[in-house]
Amino acid sequence: MERLTSPARLMIVSDLDHTMVDHHDPENLSLLRFNSLWEHAYRHDSLLVFSTGRSPTLYKELRKEKPLLTPDVTIMSVGTEITYGNSMVPDHGWVDALNHKWDLGVVKEETGKFSELTLQAETEQRPHKVSFYVDKSKAQEVAKELSQRLEKRGLDVKIIYSGGMDLDILPQGAGKGQALAYLLKKLKSEGKLPVNTLACGDSGNDAELFSIPDVYGVMVSNAQEELLKWHAENAKDNPKVIHAKERCAGGIIQAIGEFKLGPNLSPRDVSDFLECKVENVNPGHEVVKFFLFYERWRRGEVENSEAYAASLKASCQPGGVFVHPSGAEKSLIDTIGELRKHHGDKQGKKFRVWVDQVLATETAPGTWMVKLDKWEQSGDERIGCTTTVKFTAKEGEGLVWEHVEQTWSEESKLKDDSSWII
Repeated sequence: MERLTSPARLMIVSDLDHTMVDHHDPENLSLLRFNSLWEHAYRHDSLLVFSTGRSPTLYKELRKEKPLLTPDVTIMSVGTEITYGNSMVPDHGWVDALNHKWDLGVVKEETGKFSELTLQAETEQRPHKVSFYVDKSKAQEVAKELSQRLEKRGLDVKIIYSGGMDLDILPQGAGKGQALAYLLKKLKSEGKLPVNTLACGDSGNDAELFSIPDVYGVMVSNAQEELLKWHAENAKDNPKVIHAKERCAGGIIQAIGEFKLGPNLSPRDVSDFLECKVENVNPGHEVVKFFLFYERWRRGEVENSEAYAASLKASCQPGGVFVHPSGAEKSLIDTIGELRKHHGDKQGKKFRVWVDQVLATETAPGTWMVKLDKWEQSGDERIGCTTTVKFTAKEGEGLVWEHVEQTWSEESKLKDDSSWII
C-alpha cells in the first residue's frame, strides 16, 4: 500500500470463489473484463483487496488456476490472516489482536466431542481458524451448543456457517468484517482512508463486510440463500447495499456504475479500438488496449486489415526497439509487422491475454515508463513476462511506443522462445 501517497480513490474488497471468480465460466470472461477495467482505470490510484475463506495454500492454488490480478492486500482464512503485496507480508498487529481469549488446543478438544463435525483438510486448519463440514440440517444446533461449551472454557469465539456446508470457528475479533474494519482504521491512522470502499460477496461469511459503516456493498446475482436471508433481515433498507443483476465479477462492474464510484466500461466491452479514445494521456490504457487487441488479433476476432496494421506501426517510434525475453533485440516496427502472419492462429482455441500490476511513472515531461506483468494462457499452458515500456508523447500523435523490454517471469518456463511474439 506504500505506493499510494494519498487516499485511494476506490478500494474494492472482494470475496473470490463465486464472487470475483465464476467457476461456471470456463473462459473466465467476467474476471477478464474486471481485470482490464482495473488495470486501465484504477490500478494507479486505487486499492484491490481479496478477502477469501481460503487458506494461503488454497489461495495460491486458485491463482495458478485462474487469471487473478495481484491484490494490494490479501485477507485469508475468513479474516484471520492479513498480508500485503506480492510477497504477502503478514500483519503482526492483527495476529496479536486475535490472540485475545483464544486457545487453539481447547477449540480442538471441544470440537472433537461432536460426531456431526467432519474436519476439513489440514491446509484449512490455521492458527486462528478451525474448519469443519457439517450437514445443513444440524448446523444451527451444533453451532449453538459448541458456542456454549467454548464460552464455559473461557474462550470468546465466533462460529460462521457458510456455503451450505462449511463451519468455521474463529476468535470473536476475527472475520471478514473485522479484518476490513482493522484495515480501514489502519489506513485512516496513516491519513489514507479511501474515498470510497466497495465490498463484494456471495455467501454467509461475506455478510460482515456489508455491516461496516460507510462501505458500499454488492451481493452478486448468484449470491447464496444464506446471504440473501441476512440482507432481508438486516440491510434491506440500506441503499448502499445492492443485489446485482450480473454474476460474479460482472456484478462488481455493475455496482461500480450504479454507485457512481468511477469508470465502469471495461476495455473488453469496446469492440473497435480504432474508435477507442481516452481524454487524458493514459499510458496504462495504451498497454491494456494493445494486449487486448493482440489477443483478438490472434483469435481472429478483428479483421486482418491494413488500417489496423498502419495504426499500430504509426504508434511506434521509427527507431524503436523490442528486447525479446530471450535477450534478442528487434525493431519494434518489424515486430508489429510480424503480427500479420499470426492473424487467427489461435482461432477456436482457448487463448487469452491479460496484464497485471500496470504502473506508469512520468520520468520527464512527456515521457513515461510503464511496468507490468503480461500473461498468455494457451490451453492449459500459462506463460508470462515482466514488461517495461517507454512511451513519449508526440504533438498530434498521442503516446508513441519507444522501447519495450521483456524478461520471463519466475513461474514461466518456455522451452521454445520462438513461439513468443511480444
